[in-house]
Amino acid sequence: MTDTDINVNVTKEGPARRGGGGDPGTRGRTTIADGVVEKIAGLAARDVVGVHAMGSGVSRTFGAVRDRVPGGARASVTRGVKAEVGEVQTALDLEIVVDYGVSISDVARAVRENVVSAVERMTGLEVVEVNIAVSDVKLPEEEEEELEPRIH
Repeated sequence: MTDTDINVNVTKEGPARRGGGGDPGTRGRTTIADGVVEKIAGLAARDVVGVHAMGSGVSRTFGAVRDRVPGGARASVTRGVKAEVGEVQTALDLEIVVDYGVSISDVARAVRENVVSAVERMTGLEVVEVNIAVSDVKLPEEEEEELEPRIH
């Protein structure tokens, strides 16, 4: 008797299946907007000691004005963060301001680790890269830039 002489009939027994079959948690598609990933990354980056602010001086100034206008544009949590989100992967660009005296390479490494961990844990997306641009250093004697309101 050879392998070609054997006929095997396989039948599935058990309860009748309804719907599409398989795990209900895998039915359908989940999409995650760029803004969602940007918020997660922005919060994770701000949690790192040595990160003074996010975004360039110009974007922070415009953001401060925008924050004071009722119904202003997107929240400041995404300032300095840009995400490109695909179906299973994401790439991030962050612009940060660091405190004077910290090791920029250590802060950048900690930001990457925190951002990758938070984004992957919360979204399930693979973070393929986190590019960090350090746009400024906050000196101890510099006062916070406060914009005076034009209307009193």
